[in-house]
Amino acid sequence: MASIEVITSQEKEITVRKPNGEAITTTIRIWNETVSNLTLMALGSSAPEILLSLIEVCGHGFIAGELGPSTIVGSAAFNMFIIIAICVYVIPDGETRKIKHLRVFFVTAAWSIFAYIWLYMILAVFSPGVVQVWEGLLTLFFFPVCVILAWIADRRMFLYKYMHKKYRTDKHRGIIIETEGDHPKGIEMDGKMMNSHFLDGNLVPMEGKEVDESRKEMIRILKDLKQKHPEKDLDQLVEMANYYALSHQQKSRAFYRIQATRMMTGAGNILKKHAAEQAKRSTSLHEVRPEEPEEFISKIYFDPCSYQCLENCGAVLLTVVRKGGDVSKTIYVDYKTEDGSANAGADYEFTEGTVVLKSGETQKEFSIGIIDDDIFEEDEHFFVRLSNLRVIDAEEPPELNKLPYPKAILVSPCVATVTILDDDHAGIFTFECGVIHISESIGVMEVKVLRTSGARGTVIVPFRTVEGTAKGGGEDFEDSYGELEFKNDETV
Repeated sequence: MASIEVITSQEKEITVRKPNGEAITTTIRIWNETVSNLTLMALGSSAPEILLSLIEVCGHGFIAGELGPSTIVGSAAFNMFIIIAICVYVIPDGETRKIKHLRVFFVTAAWSIFAYIWLYMILAVFSPGVVQVWEGLLTLFFFPVCVILAWIADRRMFLYKYMHKKYRTDKHRGIIIETEGDHPKGIEMDGKMMNSHFLDGNLVPMEGKEVDESRKEMIRILKDLKQKHPEKDLDQLVEMANYYALSHQQKSRAFYRIQATRMMTGAGNILKKHAAEQAKRSTSLHEVRPEEPEEFISKIYFDPCSYQCLENCGAVLLTVVRKGGDVSKTIYVDYKTEDGSANAGADYEFTEGTVVLKSGETQKEFSIGIIDDDIFEEDEHFFVRLSNLRVIDAEEPPELNKLPYPKAILVSPCVATVTILDDDHAGIFTFECGVIHISESIGVMEVKVLRTSGARGTVIVPFRTVEGTAKGGGEDFEDSYGELEFKNDETV
């Protein structure tokens, strides 16, 4: 089972070109998921009962014994009814689950029902109590036919292009998902009906959609982890995101059998082992250096490491700081932008270059262009990474750090996060804090109202106080009401 899991989990890198011309590289499984589940996975998970039945038949002169076909039939029935029942039962109350590939499910379910009927026919109708050679060969022939039909359903070939599709919006990701259904009614956008098969005038291939969906999912995970762990750098967040995706992705029957075997034999949880390896790797990256004279080392980093700008600002300025060491040295450090939820060329200008901190300079600014458009978007972010640090003297060529101690090092934060606030929307208004605790002797309390997801135009927001456990009318607080006026581009 472990070897089958290794074989079917092999991946390869492919390059997909998006409709806007951007080329992205991603990894895909070499084995088709449906084919592997119906062939290697099914063979590996059913190997014990198949071998037991085979040994028994051969040992009894090709006469069925007590096990016989009932062993395999019983195992299949157990898989179909009991496992499906448990999968349905364990879904928490109030939550729903949907079959990922409904068309594949229908094909395999139809073949499963046919298999029971066919087995009954050859054992009780055609030749009662005897399995003839032609029946065995025909049964064997049905298997590749089943696999091919399931693969065709999975790849959406032949009849699929004549089927009607319907579309729904994924609430969590904001993307359009295509499913089989009734006659297409189109997608309504800004009061117009659009054909969602075409994007920017070009037909979008299904593989590109799936790759883009996977990419958006990874960006969403990275964004959530960044909010939960703001102190971690990008490499650590990527490792955590990979583990999160591994623990939440769909797993094969072979994986769960291997996992159960490891747990019963004391080998441990394979996912926890993976997490431990990642933690060990992360720790090794942050091993303590030998004691070095700190006063001779220049530390290079972003200050601050987080920037916010409006979409119409034109450019955002980032600051690289040098702290400590010999300020008479000239330092070169490269920088490069990296996509987050914001994409280069669409939301900001891809930029790479070199910051030069000349003799006596302790900080240097550089700018990155922000692209403005008239399309409403969520607030997006991208990263800027420092790398390739070099130190030179006035009479020396640029050189890397060398013994006995480095002249300069990159320290955290060496990755800056730039958040682009969309200004193509009037904004969403919220309090800075949902709950505020104050002393009754404070006199006057100030409350901040934030304007996010856009800052276009002048907006007036009315407000008034409402009694809770505290009473108004001057008893616990004075009643207050009025209007807050947010001018164009004003966010607080």
